[in-house]
Amino acid sequence: MPTRATAPCPPLLSHGFRTFFLAATLFAIAVVPLWFAVWRGDVNLGGPFPPLDWHVHEMIFGYAGAVIAGFLFTAVPNWTGRMPIRGWPLMLLALLWLAGRLAVAGLPPLPPLAVMAVDAAFLAAIALMILVEIVAGRNWRNLKVMVPVLLLLAANVTFHAETMIEGTSDIGRRLGLTAVLFLIMLIGGRIVPSFTRNWLVRQGSPSLPAPFSRFDAACLVAGALALAAWTVAPAYAPTGALLALAGLLHLLRLARWRGAASWRSPLLAMLHLAYLFLPLGLLATAAGAFGLTPAATGTHLLGIGAIGGMTVAVMIRASKGHTGRPLEAGAILTVGFVLILAAAPVRAFMAGQAVLGLDGVALAALLWTLGFAAVALRLAPWLVTPNSDRRRPTAAPA
Repeated sequence: MPTRATAPCPPLLSHGFRTFFLAATLFAIAVVPLWFAVWRGDVNLGGPFPPLDWHVHEMIFGYAGAVIAGFLFTAVPNWTGRMPIRGWPLMLLALLWLAGRLAVAGLPPLPPLAVMAVDAAFLAAIALMILVEIVAGRNWRNLKVMVPVLLLLAANVTFHAETMIEGTSDIGRRLGLTAVLFLIMLIGGRIVPSFTRNWLVRQGSPSLPAPFSRFDAACLVAGALALAAWTVAPAYAPTGALLALAGLLHLLRLARWRGAASWRSPLLAMLHLAYLFLPLGLLATAAGAFGLTPAATGTHLLGIGAIGGMTVAVMIRASKGHTGRPLEAGAILTVGFVLILAAAPVRAFMAGQAVLGLDGVALAALLWTLGFAAVALRLAPWLVTPNSDRRRPTAAPA
């Protein structure tokens, strides 16, 4: 991380990961119980979206958007050698994110076009700031990160426009998921094998993860094509074939990263397990395209398992490393991660079943909420206080 003398500011506003990881974690705790109350009919929201669209929108553009912002505002300075965004500009970005959440929920009530403008402004600001930093740092090879960010912005605008025109979102919700999933393919393909290689080298292992090669590039292309086809034609046999191919390729890609050797490091195992839900979700979505399973099965494996799991794993690791703490998960964070990941198969396969007096939807919501509460219990104090010691951070998020 580049350093130089800077004006003092609260720890929470000193780095993007502190501000937005805390916002994402607290939002995740609150938004799913609120959605459950909306789903049961106990609460009515006054925003422009129908209840299901609001739920999908906020998980993609609210929760995942905050995690992506925190990750990029911390990773980009490492790539460019420039100072991170901090202080009042970071606070304004956080307030812009919060304004979007309130506007979408109908607080205060605004016309649909105004809601879209407020909500889209956050992602537009992120894209502009990242572009400025990468260009100023002449770090051209990381310009590709702009693709999923701009795709996420386009998805958000499409989501709002579809709702205004059709009354509900269709392409916009899948395009939003596609943007986040492709970012996981792209960034996950860098950090998972890299962190695994570093750990295995320290363990003296002679067998290391395969380096990035043409096979990984083929996996990215296959994943992009499959997700693009799913975005525009989800219930179409060729789409199912592309999704199945991408799922199998990403299973092979993950197998090349030596995940089985990482079981003694829960922090590493989290990354491998979260990435596993990407090919599993693609295969389940392929089955849905052929009419073999409900479409929601693959969507929840991808949304809760791949996106939820990977974002939590990255937040844990980056928060520990950048606050000067040892890269060890500990019991509370490990349990929290397991609860969140367990919510994926419960929601995907047990929606109509009762377990301990709860149906699958309620149980998945409970697992998610308890898991994030455990994560917040550990992460929140680290994010709002100075580093634990004067050492340099022990790990970068990418």
